[in-house]
Amino acid sequence: MKEMKPIPFRHRPKGLTILYEDRDIIVIDKSPGLLTVKAAYEKEKTAHHILTNYIRKGSFKSKKELFVVHRLDRDTSGVLVFAKSFEAKESLKLQWKNVKKKYVAVVHGILTEKSGTITSYLAENDDYEVSSVKGPGKGELAKTRYTVIKEARKFSLLEIELLTGKKNQIRVHFSEKGHPLVGDDKYGKKGEPKSRLALHSHYLTFKHPHSGKELTFEAEVPGFFKSFFDNI
Repeated sequence: MKEMKPIPFRHRPKGLTILYEDRDIIVIDKSPGLLTVKAAYEKEKTAHHILTNYIRKGSFKSKKELFVVHRLDRDTSGVLVFAKSFEAKESLKLQWKNVKKKYVAVVHGILTEKSGTITSYLAENDDYEVSSVKGPGKGELAKTRYTVIKEARKFSLLEIELLTGKKNQIRVHFSEKGHPLVGDDKYGKKGEPKSRLALHSHYLTFKHPHSGKELTFEAEVPGFFKSFFDNI
């Protein structure tokens, strides 16, 4: 499987880093604050819009399309995959439940259990807030596996594996556990200093939609995460 030739500088996308590209997929390291796809309040400052312009190389006549495979929350950084064809998208969608998704996060407090799996049923209310509900009839099953990597006096660095992929799953599970993510202005601690959300898509492992070869992509953990643990 050959990688694409280097793209001329004038066509390189701004605001994100391409980790890998071939004829079927584009894998990027998304920056925090960038939407995956357009929303009612933002049409152009999205990874999808930026990359669509990139694959069209500035040509308004180009009909090349980019297909969404999965999403990251606006304030979550890290590995994000797009497909260059409908066939590639469908192939990735079919295997997505088996894709290995590993994140890192900084949460408030020291966890009593240093590893484990959080399981609940999640549902979204009319205000677009997600929470755990009782019973499968009212929500969708969500499973989050975690391991504590480092601890400081008030914070813990976690490695997290998503066993399911529901909206705001990691943020809700740790908030309800009493250890909200640093910088989470929706589910986090009230009154904490403003900062970026401490959630990063670190690794993604899946089978290439054309060759079937297993691929793993890594987005380096931002220095912001490590700053909480510099003195230990």
